[in-house]
Amino acid sequence: MGDKATETVDAFHRGAFHIVQPKGRGHRSGMDAMLLAALVADDRSIRVADLGAGAGAAGMAVASRLDLADVVLFERSAEMAEFARKSLLLEENARFASRVAVVEADVTLVGGARNDAGLIDDSFHHVIMNPPFNDASDRLTPDALKAEAHAMTDDLFERWVRTAGAIMIPGGQLSLIARPQSIGEIIAACGRRFGGIEITPVHPREGENAVRILVTAIKGSRARLTLRAPLVMHGEGTHKFSDFVDDLNNGRAAYARK
Repeated sequence: MGDKATETVDAFHRGAFHIVQPKGRGHRSGMDAMLLAALVADDRSIRVADLGAGAGAAGMAVASRLDLADVVLFERSAEMAEFARKSLLLEENARFASRVAVVEADVTLVGGARNDAGLIDDSFHHVIMNPPFNDASDRLTPDALKAEAHAMTDDLFERWVRTAGAIMIPGGQLSLIARPQSIGEIIAACGRRFGGIEITPVHPREGENAVRILVTAIKGSRARLTLRAPLVMHGEGTHKFSDFVDDLNNGRAAYARK
């Protein structure tokens, strides 16, 4: 299964599934991936695309929680895609491994090249994404694997959301997690592709600024934007998650649209 000195096997959803991840380098999955997965609240037989999936934590969290979900993990980095493949070979993930596929592809491809890479038009009910979040003003990282994952471009959200709109069926749901300062770019990227945008600010504690936003939108909808009540992660003076956030983090609940 590889060099154990360079990777870890980490449990998610209280041991319901496990992920093989790079040790001490690269982008390691955690709370962001679990919150992203919780945005898929759908008990139908569905196809889900995880764009920029990394080691696959968010997509596998969806497959672990929803028995009728087929998931495709799209990842540009061959090394990170290999971690996802290793995860699918784990005995702990056997109950859903047959419903998850890994595809090495650049999610910013367009037209025929995008379809040839496996990002097929009008073929997914849900598209989830946790796009790269570092821009030029952020501290540069010496970690090459993390730097590749965090390479921000000026039109990043436009390019990723464009792909999401292309590969999603009409009425399908886009779900993403991002930094609050990206809100304008996200709304602009949705443009006329997606409507019914719902944005939830995620705050560490009451009275503290939001550190993330959760965004969902529907392809082809003309509904107006909704700014939802804040999701507060911890009680005052504690690092313990609220009961609801703990349920989201551990796959016991979904964060459904209003």
